[in-house]
Amino acid sequence: MWDDLKAHHARTGHRRFETLFDDQRAEDFSVRVDDMLFDYSKTNIDAEARALLIGLLDMAKVAERREAMFTGVAINETEGRAVLHTALRNLDGGPVKVGGQDVMPEVLVTLKRMETFAEKVRSGAFKGQGGAITDVINIGIGGSDLGPAMAVRALSPYHDGPRCHFVSNVDPGDIADVLRRCDPATTLVIVASKTFTTIETMTNAHTARAWMSEAVKDPAAQFVALSTSKSKTDAFGIPAERVFGFADWVGGRYSVWGPIGLSLMIAIGADAFRAFLRGGQEMDRHFRAADWHENMPALLALVGIWHAQVCGYATRAVLPYDNRLGRLPAYLQQLEMESNGKRVSMDGADLTVQSGPIVWGEPGTNGQHAFYQLIHQGTRIVPCEFMIAARGHEDELHHQQQLLIANCLAQSEALMQGRRLAVARAMMEKAGFEGEELERQARHRVFEGNRPSTTLAYPRLDPFTLGQIIALYEHRVFVEGAILGINSFDQWGVELGKELATALQPIVEGKKPATGKDGSTAGLIDYLQRHGA
Repeated sequence: MWDDLKAHHARTGHRRFETLFDDQRAEDFSVRVDDMLFDYSKTNIDAEARALLIGLLDMAKVAERREAMFTGVAINETEGRAVLHTALRNLDGGPVKVGGQDVMPEVLVTLKRMETFAEKVRSGAFKGQGGAITDVINIGIGGSDLGPAMAVRALSPYHDGPRCHFVSNVDPGDIADVLRRCDPATTLVIVASKTFTTIETMTNAHTARAWMSEAVKDPAAQFVALSTSKSKTDAFGIPAERVFGFADWVGGRYSVWGPIGLSLMIAIGADAFRAFLRGGQEMDRHFRAADWHENMPALLALVGIWHAQVCGYATRAVLPYDNRLGRLPAYLQQLEMESNGKRVSMDGADLTVQSGPIVWGEPGTNGQHAFYQLIHQGTRIVPCEFMIAARGHEDELHHQQQLLIANCLAQSEALMQGRRLAVARAMMEKAGFEGEELERQARHRVFEGNRPSTTLAYPRLDPFTLGQIIALYEHRVFVEGAILGINSFDQWGVELGKELATALQPIVEGKKPATGKDGSTAGLIDYLQRHGA
């Protein structure tokens, strides 16, 4: 199947895909879920390529693996775990069993506990030692930060709770800048670490507790733990009623739907948080039921496979023309690159195709004045994934939303059409250039075009829609990983650096010599010790 796809690309890769457009192409190469539209017609995928790509789904038995995931089979084979973040948003979908045990009663009890606590904070029934809670600081890293930080920013029009801040970096400047903006007597600190041992998170947690202890008698009374380690949360002084745990079948980068989303729930309220969950649940239902030709997550994944593994494009740019989705590219970096940045298949054999691409991006229109130059005229082709809402939340500024939409659509059109040399020559001739200078100036204004993009359009960014978008990309990652034959749900690649950092810390602190370290590392330690003193 891979050979057939690459042969098809070799035959068709140099055609201009704008020539594929007829009266039906835009409709035939787009798909809808509720009011959300995914358009992939501005790519070189034709009916034959799509049929071959769908053949990959059958070859990889994606349908069977999908049902295994939803029904609690341990598809995370290297760690022997089920993959059931979907259960966290399964509000009325029936039982979900792991090892014969229905996990939904506990999921729903935890959700209700979260709602009860969040409403106490929001109403002022739960107070700090200086009065009602005015600020919430979420301390976590990776999925314990990227998910809620992204979602809180995305849904800022729905905030009617305390201000939310996020600390993830062990860099002291990160937490210092946040603490400077808060009053310790009216601040709630959420420590998000499943094991309560994550070194960056716990270092920041202890810093926050020391800061708070200077102003209040019992700093632990204003702490919440998102963790499964009762012994460690007890030792920190956080009582059980303020500890919210989640099972090992919820991976960190898939965890915003449960307790890791507590800061989001406090910000927007329980009803809006449930709407967020229902958006994810609706995408789950679509993913399980829709035929492949109409299946939005599957088609998004197949477009990604076509560009990364068939065409050989090394990166993809996520370009939300929605400023409140400013953290979405970073969130998707972790979701996609930590999930599918692997080099071996399930059986440990080397992959025979490239694994996941490099994911990056920035909101429009800012990116237009930064890196779009490379996207339009650079020597590398970067597939682009645009996102745009029909409406913003600021109805009085609807003209600006229309300008935003015009920019988004213009960029995808420009990437496809480009500008030919003859057109550029005519422009420069009209500007008064002649001879060799005319030719030189014209060549600088040529846009090759034929650069692929997709567009995800939706009515407005509300909690339900955000839930749909996140679940859409989660399932995209799952499908791509299944096609590549890899485990998308472990992350061994992050372990080595952690191990070496633990060993290096006493050397950096001057407690041990740098014996045995390579010359570069030893020299850098010496420099940083001398200048750090």
